Amino acid sequence: MIRDYSVYSLNEREKVVFYTVGFMCLFTVAYLFYHSIVVACVFGVLVRALRSRAEGIMARRRKAKLNSQFKDLLYSLSASAASGRQMAEGLVEAEEALSMIYDENEPIMIELKHMKVNIVENKESDKVLLQDLAMRSHIEDIDNFVQVYITCRSMGGNLEKIIGHTTDVLTDKMNIEREIRVLTNQRKTEGRIISMMPMAMLLVMNVVSYSYIEPLYNTWTGRLIMTGALVTMGAGMYLMEKISSIEV
Repeated sequence: MIRDYSVYSLNEREKVVFYTVGFMCLFTVAYLFYHSIVVACVFGVLVRALRSRAEGIMARRRKAKLNSQFKDLLYSLSASAASGRQMAEGLVEAEEALSMIYDENEPIMIELKHMKVNIVENKESDKVLLQDLAMRSHIEDIDNFVQVYITCRSMGGNLEKIIGHTTDVLTDKMNIEREIRVLTNQRKTEGRIISMMPMAMLLVMNVVSYSYIEPLYNTWTGRLIMTGALVTMGAGMYLMEKISSIEV
């Protein structure tokens, strides 16, 4: 069970991959701009400062995956309610039904397995388990569904119709959000490609006509120009990411 979906910690394998790839990327960029092994190594070590950002990205991806998988859980619960089963029974059945779609290590399967054990063996309330999931996931769609279900249980109502209607509304919302993400991801990809063009041009100049740009590496003025170019490029990439990041 994942205690907090907003917090992600790299495992040992991920740390090795992150530090290796990150060091190589920063080292390559720095060497391309300065032609200095020492400066490139210093830049490479700075990858440690990017770990928190990488973990934040991984946490957001995990939440997005859980949110997407939760839609399939809603379909399963809706079918269970239509056949006259209670929520607790629907959650237990969903664990078996979704196991045909998802691997046991997927977030939704981890959560359903946890719920099944607590419902069957510990006789835990489905209401408590769903509230716990909503609290730990920090996902608005899951929280909305749980609140609707709790209200339905407290005040009475047709569980089948309420779950079915809620499922339709949340599914439409998720589909719209997915379309927005697809569009913004396309723009992000385009922006990243454009941001890489200066480095690509610099690499070509190093290979094709190094003598033309040699003063940029051998004089203090040239190094200041390269530093300014590197800072400007980094600032441009940061602004591009901020502008193209749309909260949905």
